[in-house]
Amino acid sequence: MNNNQNHCILHIGLGSFHRAHLAVYQHMLSDPSWRLIGGNARPGMEDNAIALQKQRGAYTLETVSPQGVRKTIHVASLNEVILYEPRLQGLITVGADSTTKIISFTVTEAGYYLDTSHNLILQSPDIVNDLKPRAASVTIYGALTLILQERMKKSGGKITLLCCDNLRHNGTRFRGGFLQFLEALGKPELRTWVESHTTTPNSMVDRITPRPTPELCRRLKDPCGLMSEAFLQWVVEDCFAAGRPAWEKVGVQFVERVDPYEEAKIRILNASHSCIAWAGQLKGYRFIHEGTRDVTIRSMAYRYVTDDVIPCLQRQQPPNFTLDLAAYRDIVLDRFSNDAIADTNQRVAMDGFSKIPGFIVPTIRERLEANESIDAVAVLPALFLAYLQVWYKKELPYPYIDGAMNVDEAKSICSSKDTVAAFCANQTLFGSLASDSRLLRSVRTAYVKCCGAGSNL
Repeated sequence: MNNNQNHCILHIGLGSFHRAHLAVYQHMLSDPSWRLIGGNARPGMEDNAIALQKQRGAYTLETVSPQGVRKTIHVASLNEVILYEPRLQGLITVGADSTTKIISFTVTEAGYYLDTSHNLILQSPDIVNDLKPRAASVTIYGALTLILQERMKKSGGKITLLCCDNLRHNGTRFRGGFLQFLEALGKPELRTWVESHTTTPNSMVDRITPRPTPELCRRLKDPCGLMSEAFLQWVVEDCFAAGRPAWEKVGVQFVERVDPYEEAKIRILNASHSCIAWAGQLKGYRFIHEGTRDVTIRSMAYRYVTDDVIPCLQRQQPPNFTLDLAAYRDIVLDRFSNDAIADTNQRVAMDGFSKIPGFIVPTIRERLEANESIDAVAVLPALFLAYLQVWYKKELPYPYIDGAMNVDEAKSICSSKDTVAAFCANQTLFGSLASDSRLLRSVRTAYVKCCGAGSNL
């Protein structure tokens, strides 16, 4: 690990999760030899960034345990805030500087524009935009292209590109998407430079962090205040190209392989979270804790993990992996029941067209390959279909955001004579399993049982 002075981490995506996660680890480490600079690569969060800049990057974080224990932290690790401007000159200047050793980013699962085969979705409007000459970039790929082009020009040296999103094999998949983007852009020299001068560690991040409310900011007396659960976790592959902070001193777990931790988190926590959000919204709840405390909804999530996920994960466990999966399931549901977090169904339910293939389809595929039932896991896509139909009827009390959803395709599914069949035939959602008779049969049964006449939802 490089211990020279005046190193820098540039973080792209200055939202709540980053400020409750990486920035908190950096705050706890309190290492002045590493500076943290943050900014956004697309418009939409200018007010928050301006407020942070006025406070010199400092803000208040309140954490709450499931038992209601509250703690307040004054986080002061964010040394500089770069305000958004279309040409990203501030980000380019920092990222190209040789003292910057890590560029980290949080752009949500849908922000990587990858299909179920890990291929870049070149027809996505945002990707199409960023492939145009002289266009103002709106994707992480476009932003990093501008930054690394300048770094290569200035001989800025090796750098780690650190993905901090809930994406399976996030470093590997981001790298694949980025290299495909550079190829489509016609940048062979930069592509070669990226291949030889960057590493992209896989990482697993975890901390429930709802969007801050005006009421919270007033109570904390901080316009930049935010709240998160007390639980905090980060597991990272230790393959940094140019050094890193000693985050292991403050609880970050550095490992050779993230896979088993990642799979447990994505399939147990993330998929269950979506299950509860979709089901809770269908039942008229607003918050995640309300759905988790509903016996019917909680039993859906519990059975999904117990019957279908845990058997799959147990087959994959390496000899040195000691996580108790059943205990982890119970901890997750306990965390979701935390009413102080007031996490909304709106936030968790978003991006279903990324979450179905990313969080849920792997379990379906593995169960089918083993000739096992998918009755429990089939409930989750069935719930999303019912949720999608509420969106189609314009009955959701909020806008639905889904970066991977083709709106016309989704409307076609919902207006189809056989909605379940049209849904199960969608390749964005199910990839090679689209139209599989076993998938269709199980989702149809689950849909009737949990969403049809006489259901409890």
